[in-house]
Amino acid sequence: MSDQVVKIFTSYAHEDEGLKDEMDKYLKVLKRSGKIDSWNDRELIAGQEWNEGIMNELANANIILLLVSVDFLASDFIWDKELAEAMKRHEAGDAFVVPVILRNCKWTSMPFAKLQALPRNAKPISEYADRDAAFTEVATGIERLVDHILLK
Repeated sequence: MSDQVVKIFTSYAHEDEGLKDEMDKYLKVLKRSGKIDSWNDRELIAGQEWNEGIMNELANANIILLLVSVDFLASDFIWDKELAEAMKRHEAGDAFVVPVILRNCKWTSMPFAKLQALPRNAKPISEYADRDAAFTEVATGIERLVDHILLK
């Protein structure tokens, strides 16, 4: 996949928007390097059908980030639509699904629990004394995956 841009889709609960925005800052270096193009539902434009827009972006993503929290797990739209499609694409080998554990919650029985999560040891970002260290660890893990995809 060399000379291409890796497309990243971020699935998150709007209650976690502040943490999503913070994570996006750490991915900015990858964006500026031309390696990635990231998308989340805040990029929908006025008049666009949101369900169709979200599902189209999800269908074209190489990496699907799941920003896991209790609000993420409680969202019916995420569960019924985004997570179902993400896991289907993962099982087919069409995309990499990466759980990013934002806040402590009961996620270990979820369909994505079998996947390697970030940060290391699936320690929730909210439990780090130094949040910069947590987000840097996440960005480093995502960069390694991006480089792996680009080498294919």
